[in-house]
Amino acid sequence: MEDPGGPWKPRKVTPQTGEDSLTCPLPPGWQSYMSPQGHRYYVNTFTNVNGYHSPVTPMHQMEPGHMSLRKPSGDHQSPGSPRVPRRLARESSQTINCVTFPHPDTMPEQQLLKPTEWSYCDYFWADKKDQQGNNTISGFEILLQKQLKGKQMQKEMAEFVRERIKIEEEYAKNLSKLSQNSLAAQEEGTLGEAWAQLKKSLADEAEVHLKFSSKLQSEVEKPLLNFRENFKKDMKKYDHHIADLRKQLASRYAAVEKARKALSERQKDLEMKTQQLEIKLSNKTEEEIKKARRKSTQAGDDLMRCVDLYNQAQSKWFEEMVTTTLELERLEVERVEMIRQHLCQYTQLRHETDMFNQSTIEPVDQLLQKVEPAKDRELWVKEHKTGEIRPVDMEI
Repeated sequence: MEDPGGPWKPRKVTPQTGEDSLTCPLPPGWQSYMSPQGHRYYVNTFTNVNGYHSPVTPMHQMEPGHMSLRKPSGDHQSPGSPRVPRRLARESSQTINCVTFPHPDTMPEQQLLKPTEWSYCDYFWADKKDQQGNNTISGFEILLQKQLKGKQMQKEMAEFVRERIKIEEEYAKNLSKLSQNSLAAQEEGTLGEAWAQLKKSLADEAEVHLKFSSKLQSEVEKPLLNFRENFKKDMKKYDHHIADLRKQLASRYAAVEKARKALSERQKDLEMKTQQLEIKLSNKTEEEIKKARRKSTQAGDDLMRCVDLYNQAQSKWFEEMVTTTLELERLEVERVEMIRQHLCQYTQLRHETDMFNQSTIEPVDQLLQKVEPAKDRELWVKEHKTGEIRPVDMEI
């Protein structure tokens, strides 16, 4: 309860005991992480469903259908319940673009969600300036741009193969035409037979190149073009979903700032009326003082409620960021592996077509064997990461 003799002042709630220790193995497909707020956090790698483990649910009963998509509300009291007010502790965190991060001077150590993997879900929490330096772009938007760029690269590779097909078709056409040329057709004897066989070999070679171009079209170009036909539409859904959560977070933050300002005004009003009564400069009655105190207390309750709603919105954004970035990571690995597979098919067809040109294909084979999506991701993340510090709950 608030002290009836003075203005309402926030004080920190005594922390609750931690979650029970997890001694049973996780169900198939589930991976365990720790959220910025210290809650154990799970992601189903099969379905990308996320959730928090409730202490009252034994691990052996955890099934995908039993996972909560919201974090426990044990540290959020209902606005009407008695509470121990919390002291002002904003210096332990800082809010940037409506996302709350730990303050650099008081930042606790945070373990990466996927250590050693250079995962998207660990390095794109902060926003960064765009190339012009005028606006900010979210870490998630950078990941989306990478996905769309990958789709464009895949399309350009298909166009490249299409040009290769045209060259093969034109080459085969010219070989076939040359094989029918009548030059030296009057040659006689065994030399004449050898000459005729040479011209026939041109026709055979033309047929080989035609088959090569046909297989390139059906086994390389077409799969590259058809892979993820609705990809841009899917990326737009991801973009809108995460953007909506950020908008909700911004709205909740604006409400917090408004409530914080209202509380400050109510406290100042109560303090002024109390001082006027004490030095006899006003004939304010005790009833007016009590009324001002009630308004101050109500403003404090409103602020705590707004902070709770903000933290819930940020927690939801955090959860969806983790699951969605893991999905984007999976899609990128799938894209790279698909392209690698079809480029290997290209080299195999090339070997079958022209055994005399192996020396030009071997370096391609060697490099394709060295394609490593995880290494590619590590290099890309190191160059483009925006910040590995994850958000934390705002405190008042």
